[in-house]
Amino acid sequence: MDNLQRHNTFQQLKQKATLWAKPGSTFIDTVNSLTLVMAWVVGGGLIAGCASSDSTSPLGDWRHRSDFEGVARNAPAGFVIGNIAYVGTGSNADNERLKDFWAYDANKNTWTQLANFGGVARYAATGFSVGNKGYIGTGLDVNSDRLKDFWGYDPTTNTWKQVADFGGTARRNAVSFTVGSKGYVGTGFDGNYLKDFWSYDPASDQWTKVASYGGAKRIGAISFVINGLAYVGTGNNNGTAEKDWWAYDASSDTWIEKGDFESEELVSRSYAVAFAIGSNGYVTLGDGTTTVWKYDPVNDSWSENGTFEGATRAYAFGFAINGKGYVTMGSNGTSRFDDLWEFDPTIAQDTSEN
Repeated sequence: MDNLQRHNTFQQLKQKATLWAKPGSTFIDTVNSLTLVMAWVVGGGLIAGCASSDSTSPLGDWRHRSDFEGVARNAPAGFVIGNIAYVGTGSNADNERLKDFWAYDANKNTWTQLANFGGVARYAATGFSVGNKGYIGTGLDVNSDRLKDFWGYDPTTNTWKQVADFGGTARRNAVSFTVGSKGYVGTGFDGNYLKDFWSYDPASDQWTKVASYGGAKRIGAISFVINGLAYVGTGNNNGTAEKDWWAYDASSDTWIEKGDFESEELVSRSYAVAFAIGSNGYVTLGDGTTTVWKYDPVNDSWSENGTFEGATRAYAFGFAINGKGYVTMGSNGTSRFDDLWEFDPTIAQDTSEN
């Protein structure tokens, strides 16, 4: 907008305010990306100011936090209990399988090494928490054999205990989530692409088959839970990045098809990260993109929320604690990462600070 356009727009807005604003009130309006704020000052009439909204930054800013203290890796697995994120396993730059395990305290911005994962070293596993314990299983071992064992972690004693093997076939790159008192694991690859889902009840140490995923078979999907509904989507099916989106209602054991990404092709991806903050879900990374997308379940809609400010990557680990999202580790080609990034959806993005 040039100076003449700004002047004309300002006069247009000022005229509206003079007609409609009342003493003691504030008038705010926008025309052609120019916002006018006019207020009546007691005894002084109207005062006015304007600003262009052409360059307004999107909400959602990233901040570099304390780097992961273990070796850089991709395809780790983890979970969150309270205000602590727990993560481990994965594969380093030499494709060696790992079993070390770590805790990140978001309040202190510190990492602490814990007891090694109880099973064999692996990557492409999956994890979830139920109550005050976490669970990790499946994945690929040092020989790239697919696994189906599961292990429970107790943070109060820093110990691992093997629990019942996963109810489905041995697999890699499954997706998982928690609803209520049960964990859920499904999709993945066992030599074929999969769409089956299973629930785990820690109280009985039993797996039960539930309704299969409503969309196509896939690996590398993402999930988050909002208000008791689990949302699952994206991933790869025989080389095709998927863009459908489904909600799982555990109370009725049904999948509900939601709006897919027909008008937002860049959302379709695999091996991305996702987390829920408040009443919205967020998706980023995977398949060479850094765009951050926000999902509004009330309106079943997607909107852009800026860009991830670290390096492009896939196979990272994402989680949310105290109203903020986090992304760490992952890979881009042969490179492995150990950086940690914090996402705040309430403030405007400022890429100059990193």
